[in-house]
Amino acid sequence: MLATERLHLRPWRDEDIAPFAAMGADPEVMQHFPALLDHAATVAMVSRIREHFTYEGFGLWAVEVPGVAPFIGFTGLMRPRWRPACVEVGWRLARAHWGSGYATEAARAAVDHGFATLGLHEIVAFVLPTNTRSQAVMGRLGMVRDRNGDFEHPSIPVGHPMRPHWLFRLPAPDRLA
Repeated sequence: MLATERLHLRPWRDEDIAPFAAMGADPEVMQHFPALLDHAATVAMVSRIREHFTYEGFGLWAVEVPGVAPFIGFTGLMRPRWRPACVEVGWRLARAHWGSGYATEAARAAVDHGFATLGLHEIVAFVLPTNTRSQAVMGRLGMVRDRNGDFEHPSIPVGHPMRPHWLFRLPAPDRLA
């Protein structure tokens, strides 16, 4: 578990599945994803998240705001199956918790953990060009877009408007020039 001033980033609990399923069914939360998630897809995603912790030793934590909400979404680090040479920081929060700085606070804790504890040399993030909210979080984390690294997302069908993605990078503090 990681803790910030306002948040706990913790292992997933079975009771997180229902509020996570509600997030996956919210068109606004899922605006920058190709499809909404039904209950079965939600359960499968939580299973993959838990497995990632088992084989990598890190992953996407459930985020809670103690005394406010037991589950508001997730943030953390993951190694994408389709790009295993890198570690990505990611987040998704329930709409009711947008605009409070939680995404940046949680992602900063995950990034700090990645550099200080896991010894990562770089952390990346992938984003749709239209997802300005996530790009703002990336900017607050100090991430910079690598225009030469922009790519077509291999999990999204060719020709789909969400296939083009931008790549943002953040080197470890000891690697900054």
